[in-house]
Amino acid sequence: MSKRTKGRARSDATEGRPSTDAGGGPEPSIVHWRDERPSLLSDLDLHLFREGSHFELYNHLGAHRVETDSGEDRPDGTVFGVWAPNAEGVCVIGDFNDWKPGSDPLQPVGDTGIWETFVPGVGDGARYKFQVRSRYRGYVADKSDPFATRCEQPPLTASVVWDLAYEWRDADWMEERGQRNALDAPMSIYEMHIGSWRRVEDGRSPTWRELAPQLVEYLEDTGFTHVEFLPVTEHPFGGSWGYQSTAFFAPTSRFGDPQGLMYLIDELHRAGIGVILDWVPSHFPSDVHGLCYFDGTHLFEHADPRQGYHPEWNSYIFNYGRPEVVSFLISSAMSWLSRYHVDGLRVDAVASMLYLDYSRRAGEWIANERGGRENLDAVRFLQRLNTEVYRKHPDIQTIAEDSTAWPGVSRPVDQGGLGFGLKWDMGWMHDTLSYFERDPAHRRYHHNELTFRSMYAFSENFVLPLSHDEVVYGKGSLLQKMPGDEWRKFANLRLLLAYMFATSGKKLLFMGGEIAQPWEWNHDAEIAWELRDNPMHNGVRRLVADLNDRYRSLTALHELDADPGGFEWIVADDADWSRFCFLRKDRSDNMVAVVLNCTPEPHHNFCLGVPKPGTWHEVLNTDSKDYGGSGFGNLGAVETAPVPSHYRDHSLRLVLPPLGAVLLEHGS
Repeated sequence: MSKRTKGRARSDATEGRPSTDAGGGPEPSIVHWRDERPSLLSDLDLHLFREGSHFELYNHLGAHRVETDSGEDRPDGTVFGVWAPNAEGVCVIGDFNDWKPGSDPLQPVGDTGIWETFVPGVGDGARYKFQVRSRYRGYVADKSDPFATRCEQPPLTASVVWDLAYEWRDADWMEERGQRNALDAPMSIYEMHIGSWRRVEDGRSPTWRELAPQLVEYLEDTGFTHVEFLPVTEHPFGGSWGYQSTAFFAPTSRFGDPQGLMYLIDELHRAGIGVILDWVPSHFPSDVHGLCYFDGTHLFEHADPRQGYHPEWNSYIFNYGRPEVVSFLISSAMSWLSRYHVDGLRVDAVASMLYLDYSRRAGEWIANERGGRENLDAVRFLQRLNTEVYRKHPDIQTIAEDSTAWPGVSRPVDQGGLGFGLKWDMGWMHDTLSYFERDPAHRRYHHNELTFRSMYAFSENFVLPLSHDEVVYGKGSLLQKMPGDEWRKFANLRLLLAYMFATSGKKLLFMGGEIAQPWEWNHDAEIAWELRDNPMHNGVRRLVADLNDRYRSLTALHELDADPGGFEWIVADDADWSRFCFLRKDRSDNMVAVVLNCTPEPHHNFCLGVPKPGTWHEVLNTDSKDYGGSGFGNLGAVETAPVPSHYRDHSLRLVLPPLGAVLLEHGS
């Protein structure tokens, strides 16, 4: 007599076949029977969970509908399962039993700490919580489901039984995304906060489905290859931007049901645009309905506040040394990658995970067993995370937000690294913004703020981030950071953006930066879209679109982003004139020369040494009138002369625009 479960989205080309990945667990369509109750937990599932090696727990815990084949005498309903090893009793309460405690008690599954029950007749849309009664101190709490696939819209906090079935139409993208996400492919990321990108007629944020056509059209117009969403997991406080999550498997209900998010991702994929999610395994909030003190003990977090409480963020820190917590977190990552077809995870606040003394004073932290400040459990967790994620999904990328000098963040685990695919270059961001915020008259004394990166530029696989963190909390917008009058502010911003796109590393720009929004980001308001009618702001938008086009189309600008062979200085020491000149190259020795003039004075006869004779075509000039500039340029192309310069046999005579960047591609 066959049984099947409902609620699985088709995740990839192997749909319908048993998983062969280590730690994947048996095929979740198998329903077991315990004491005449359906169960989604086999003995293998329980064993893998307890040893921290089960990475598809979302198929086995939480709420799962069970539908009996026709002819069976057993009813349809929902299996509920939760981990609460220190509970004296657990029951599921919901609108199907009038929220009456004790109506539907869960039964312990051996000595695993897991509780499970089957409630007949419960289907999609049913709201529920687990009432957990601890064996310690009489603690009783109504908890949201840690594995919930859908939640009530805040401020309500119940979980919702929900079928995740969805017919994906992105097979072409999934087939080729390994090439789109490769280190030698162009990766230009548009970072955005869903709730404040755009508002619809009645002033609310659009739903996932309403957002899809608008966002696809905009990203196609501006040319970004990927979009990165600030955390979409359910969170009680909108002002946290999603970084204080209470549901690690459910998208926020603020914008519709889970299939709406799937539809948005599907449409982006069909347009050739990759999707990256911010994912936060570093901490979770103290809301009573969430993970904290889950069964009357510190189950998910460390019991000692010196290890388990984050003073800066008023949140709890996961216990990475507990095997079941490792299974929980890696299962969350796998859920987004498998069930939602996400192409990458940007892992938030890695520095806070790596160091036991992060944001703590002396005496407020506990050293590791070696006497050091490194969180060895977190290191092992991150290595395991990346190992398992890339084993299951070798065509995605994991990206570390790490502001430290921890070695080998984006190096393979078997070489002693953490195993991430990419790392945010926070040093580049700080130094670059510091330089561009200075008055041009003072830049000659800070030339090294741009050249220093050469010392470490290829020690990791870097993303260059101009992110949301740089345009909030009184820091001002990118445009506001720029010195001078209005013309100089815009010219400096265009120069900054061209430098980011031209130098080695993948690119990331937060929404609003592409139209030079003149004030910092406000999560309660949309981007100032009316600025696109202003020629100066629209000029920046056109520049970003053209930078994306050149970055994608010229292999010299992206193929060796993470390889020292792709970057070569021509002039790195021209501090007196604040000029920077370098080459970008690909494997076939195609070349683009990049010249930055970081002063407001134009130069009409600048001699630049180049390695190849012939014609060099001006493929981009940030001072073009199309971008709001003054129009200084090189009339489309420049021929070399056999005059040695800068230790090269050939040279160009160039016009350098004020506060401008010029990109020249070598041609025949």
